[in-house]
Amino acid sequence: MDTIASLFSFITWPVSWVIVQFHKLYGAIFGPDTGWAWGLSIVSLVVLIRICLIPLFVKQIKSTRNMQLLQPKMKAIQERYKSDKQRQSEEMMKLYKETGTNPLSSCLPILAQSPFFFALYHVLSAIASNKKIGVIDQSLLDSARQAHIFGAPLAAKFMDSAEKVQSLGASLTDVRVVTAVMIVLMSASQFFTQRQLMTKNVDLTVKTPYMQQQKMLMYIFPVIFAVMGINFPVGVLVYWLTTNVWTMGQQMYVINQNPTPGSKAQDQYLERLLKSVTAHGEVRGRTRRNTVKRIVAKGPDRNDIERKFVVGLAKLGLAPQEDGTVAKSDTAVADAEGGGAQRRQQPKRQTKSQRQTGAAHPGGTKDSASGESTSKTSLQKGAAQGAKSKPAGKAASGSSRQAKSGQRKGPQGPKHPSKK
Repeated sequence: MDTIASLFSFITWPVSWVIVQFHKLYGAIFGPDTGWAWGLSIVSLVVLIRICLIPLFVKQIKSTRNMQLLQPKMKAIQERYKSDKQRQSEEMMKLYKETGTNPLSSCLPILAQSPFFFALYHVLSAIASNKKIGVIDQSLLDSARQAHIFGAPLAAKFMDSAEKVQSLGASLTDVRVVTAVMIVLMSASQFFTQRQLMTKNVDLTVKTPYMQQQKMLMYIFPVIFAVMGINFPVGVLVYWLTTNVWTMGQQMYVINQNPTPGSKAQDQYLERLLKSVTAHGEVRGRTRRNTVKRIVAKGPDRNDIERKFVVGLAKLGLAPQEDGTVAKSDTAVADAEGGGAQRRQQPKRQTKSQRQTGAAHPGGTKDSASGESTSKTSLQKGAAQGAKSKPAGKAASGSSRQAKSGQRKGPQGPKHPSKK
């Protein structure tokens, strides 16, 4: 870790300068040699860095969402060019170029933040070794070595020996308890951040390998942080815990205000938006109007959650407009109520006896009078046919003898021309 941190030694001077400036501010309030002054200086460094990285975070969110939407197309390319890896890579790059998606954009905040992380690690290691670094002179170095957070020095590690911890003016028990608690909190915040993304802000209608990959990272990342955390100084643990909490809050805000289409977060967001429209009779806020505008632009391509939202507006007698507002519409009311008399009624289901009666008397109806006339007509026709069939008695007796001799009863199919 020290070797990696030394690679970013060029940035230790600005990092140490920022920490010293914040230390002057908090030192005037809490005292220059207190853990609060130095600890809050590290927290403020994190906040400043994360504010500067907000544009990259927005780009990360857009890239992650585009990657989720492209997963079905990417899977189709993999299946189509399964045996040709080169062609598969070319088609993937072509898809990224057409959609303006960069797979590396999701890693930009971490990559941009890593130099500051290693620079801070380098500064704290120098403090633990009693070496001046950056703008931290001997007086500031002595002040930092005296600073403790809940009894643990800023430069102490979980794996430090008892002699090294005593040289920093602390006990090994205090250092290990404080670092263990901070490592647990750091891993838990990382797990909750990833779980929040998987359970609320993922389109559940599309099952892709990307979702399985994110699910694995949800369990792998906390373990990695826990293993690496035992080698981090207390000050670095403060830094990383702060940045995890910042990421969790920032992601929570994005999920609540701009959720992924088809996700659970979108369902909750549109429910809140529908309640707001119900209470005020209009769409309030530019962000919410942009959401309604996107739903209107989708037309028939809306997902089930968005269709439910449009139906909810229709029940209020409102229809979404292209500019993101809502307007009263009589058609929307009729559609929500099912169209009243225009709704087609389904015929009642008949019983088995009714179906058999209908098959025997196709022209029969449910009316009793018509049923009697139909039955009388059928009896008269049967009597007339019986009278005509009396002269053909011999033919009938002949057919009965043929049936007795083993031939099949009932009407016979036409014979093949060669058998005539």
